[in-house]
Amino acid sequence: MDIQITPTKTDGIERLVRVEVSAESFREAQEQAARRYSSKVRLPGFRPGKAPAAMVLRRFGDAIRQETVETIVQEAYKQVVEGATFKLAAQPHVHDLKFEEGQPLSFELHLEVRPELDLARTGGFRVTRTQRTVGDSDVAEQIDSMREHRATWSPIDEKPREGDMVTAVLATSEDGGEIGEGREFKVVLGAGQAIAGIEELIMETAPGSSTERPVKWPDDFPDEDQRSKTKLVRVLVNDVKRKSLPEGDDAFAREVGDFESFEALREAVRADLRAAAERDADAEVRQKLLDEIIGANEFEVPPSWVAQLVQAYSDAYQIPAEEKERFSAQFRPMAERQVRRDLILETIAEKEALAATEADLDDKVSEMAAKRGVEVGQLYASLQKAGRLKELERTLTEDKVFAWLYDKNTIDSA
Repeated sequence: MDIQITPTKTDGIERLVRVEVSAESFREAQEQAARRYSSKVRLPGFRPGKAPAAMVLRRFGDAIRQETVETIVQEAYKQVVEGATFKLAAQPHVHDLKFEEGQPLSFELHLEVRPELDLARTGGFRVTRTQRTVGDSDVAEQIDSMREHRATWSPIDEKPREGDMVTAVLATSEDGGEIGEGREFKVVLGAGQAIAGIEELIMETAPGSSTERPVKWPDDFPDEDQRSKTKLVRVLVNDVKRKSLPEGDDAFAREVGDFESFEALREAVRADLRAAAERDADAEVRQKLLDEIIGANEFEVPPSWVAQLVQAYSDAYQIPAEEKERFSAQFRPMAERQVRRDLILETIAEKEALAATEADLDDKVSEMAAKRGVEVGQLYASLQKAGRLKELERTLTEDKVFAWLYDKNTIDSA
């Protein structure tokens, strides 16, 4: 097929290629498509595959022309890729397609190119490593959180107070109208689940009783139409439950894990918090180093990669359709930063031969299996089934890249 390919933009991430196919070449391609169609369709008076191509073309002209255009686009794409000295970042897009019967077919291929980074500077930077100190108060807070998770709620027969869980029926009236039947809801007082005026009303009401009085809605209420409005409110308290926390003692320690004493639990929590503080400090150093490298090396990133990442997070967070545009605008800079980060790490890993090897992966799986007390083959199969081997391989590669970066830069301790 005679396809004329003319590059019109040959630099940068986004490239443009003009494609033109003569009227004669299009006619020949269309006839071939018609012959393929004739072997698949039935026409009255003809055996399958025996209908004349011209008749098939008249009957199925639109579909055949569409197939012909798609074939030409694929052929053009194939020729562009085979003759290219670059790697594509995404599938090309067709723009400005023009075709009239008896005239040449023309269109523009919009290509995105995978950037080839020339990282002029990756070393000589100085960053500070700040690690949070884990104190007794941090350990106590974590244990209190564990006790909260094992709290029990018991009914009480008295007016509720902050921290109690209340089941109540709330009914309102505006502009002097009658109060309706209302609806039942549950609220933990003091947790910000109801406006202050309604919580005050609830705390004045014993179980089985009701209280009624005007309540003003806050000036910053989420629903703008309800802000600053005063309504007559009736609250009927059905039941009140008070939370009881388990004692922080040896029995609690044995309940939450294999700990001989409460002190053993405290030390285990302290060790976990220190390990988390270490990971946070390492992550901060890595981010600071990447910030320095990004600032010292300018390069473009493929817009489609950024868009794909934004879409992935939008789907993960289940962003409603009406909020997606605002979410995309807010999240796009973060997504672009993530793409830059990944490109830098991939480039260094490739240029410095730091990619994780099969031996690295085997050693890591063996280490993990020993810690978990399971067979290496069993863990390997489990990771493979869960699709986590690639993730583990990527983590090992990043660890090697950052180890290399640490040697080339100065890390000060705060």
